[in-house]
Amino acid sequence: MGKVILTGDRPTGKLHLGHYVGSLRRRVELQNAGDYDRMFVFMADVQALTDNADNPEKIRQSVTQVALDWLSAGLDPAKTILFIQSQIPELAELTTYLMNLITVSRVQRNPTVKTEIKMRNFEANIPLGFFCYPVSQAADITLFKATTVPAGEDQEPMLEVTRELVNRFNHIYAPVLVEPNIMLPENLTARRLPGTDGKEKMSKSLGNCIYLSDSAEEVWQKVRSMYTDPTHLNVSDPGHVEGNAVFTYLDAFSTDADFQNFWPEYQNLDELKEHYRRGGLGDMKCKKFLNQVINQFLEPMRVRRAELEKDIPEIYNILKKGTEQAREVAAQTMDEVRRAMQINYF
Repeated sequence: MGKVILTGDRPTGKLHLGHYVGSLRRRVELQNAGDYDRMFVFMADVQALTDNADNPEKIRQSVTQVALDWLSAGLDPAKTILFIQSQIPELAELTTYLMNLITVSRVQRNPTVKTEIKMRNFEANIPLGFFCYPVSQAADITLFKATTVPAGEDQEPMLEVTRELVNRFNHIYAPVLVEPNIMLPENLTARRLPGTDGKEKMSKSLGNCIYLSDSAEEVWQKVRSMYTDPTHLNVSDPGHVEGNAVFTYLDAFSTDADFQNFWPEYQNLDELKEHYRRGGLGDMKCKKFLNQVINQFLEPMRVRRAELEKDIPEIYNILKKGTEQAREVAAQTMDEVRRAMQINYF
């Protein structure tokens, strides 16, 4: 199959600017560059159910919202295979086989798993499905013979587990599965966009997100209350841009053209930062500029989303077609896996 990209999202709600900066923007760029033979982007609804098993309606509704976000942001079903994880039964089959090739203690040592367990307060009662999701994730990657997985640094331990499972499978049975490489974000800003409250991570549960689907008024409400520099009490005070959410967002989204359009007093972000550092520049002016930048950026997505929302059945038709394409690839890989394992009896 050549060079193959695989990546996905857990459908637990609408996507926000952190998702866009961290992954979605890069996916659209990779899709349009055309440097890969195939690109898969999937709805990880099975993984979402590992910690939302009692609320399946949340997942179902989120599938629609995430698909709308994908398409409005520029993912093109003519170039990228968009599919739903739960509709590929071969994934469950491969997960079962891969579970025999890894120990419980190896999964327990995974730092990403440890962090996720603590974050969800699962220390006392870990759902088995959640505990096993590193193996499920390995099945997602290997079933489609992905050579490249765009992900953040926090996912490197997961890719390490996948590579170990690939090597073990190929050594015991036959060289069927492909060892993937991680594709890290290109810059530090893209690796982690903070929440509007200045906390390290933008998170739905913390309520500190700006969603791709937010209206102009909703964006302004969130930007207006955004965390800045707590020591910058007066306009005349020198300010800090490091750790200041407003400037982190400007790093991620503003361009020199934005200054020409909205704030010609400055040529670029460096000049704005310099003025803020020496004092004499108020936070509200910076927030108003950031609001203009973000809303200009989001407006084309809002327009596309409004058009897409007129025909939700077509959204599901797109996902259905993509899932059918993905199943063809999955079936071929599983034929090879069963043959290698000598369980192709009939």
